[in-house]
Amino acid sequence: MSGHSKWSSIKHAKGVTDARRGQLFTKLTREIMVSAREGGPDPETNFHLRLAVQKAKDSSMPSDNIERAIKKASGVGEGSAQMEITYEGYGPGGVAILVQALTDNKNRTVQEMRTIFSRGGGNLGEAGCVAWIFKSKGVITLEPDNEDPEELGLFAIDSGAEDVRIEKEYIEVITDAKNLEAVRNALEEKGSKISSAEISMEPQTMVKLDEKSALTTLRLLDKLEEMDDVQKVYSNVDYSDEVLEALKAQEA
Repeated sequence: MSGHSKWSSIKHAKGVTDARRGQLFTKLTREIMVSAREGGPDPETNFHLRLAVQKAKDSSMPSDNIERAIKKASGVGEGSAQMEITYEGYGPGGVAILVQALTDNKNRTVQEMRTIFSRGGGNLGEAGCVAWIFKSKGVITLEPDNEDPEELGLFAIDSGAEDVRIEKEYIEVITDAKNLEAVRNALEEKGSKISSAEISMEPQTMVKLDEKSALTTLRLLDKLEEMDDVQKVYSNVDYSDEVLEALKAQEA
């Protein structure tokens, strides 16, 4: 798993501030609305909406907010002109960065993104420059609680998962994108505690950085995530446990 994904999971486990949670709910609302508008308002027949709704529930978004977003999607209100755009670029040390955004103004978004890349020691690239490094996968994050991580991992594999990554504070289950729901359902029926389940762009090759470049890259990735138009940020940076521990101490 990329270092940024590790750090995101650590932040999730520690909880988020009210301000960050409010920003998260805004992004989740947009994702629900776009999914409902493109595939219809029924989660049972709209796979992407079903995932968006489940992701919102995993993030403790109130049911009323979810229902309002779906209803609003059938009208012409906020978000009616939202476009899905993927941006690609490089961070310090040649790290590949993939950014998924929803925007109603491409010029504004690309200008802001170019500025953040530049100030963060990276640069925005052309379409296709790094996308080939990433593959669409299902990612399920589990909190093992009292379950044996090894046994939980074997159960996930038997249920259709492709890979399992056991970390100190959580377990990541990797699936083919189309098997995400089936594996999640199997884990839920088993009683496992699921923190999140979503379609993610997983890097196929990783880049290791020294501590200084790693910290600079992480600040760049966080700045990109903070953009209102940005939904998800992916990278292929591989952080050492020492750097992550130092970051955890700073956030404490």
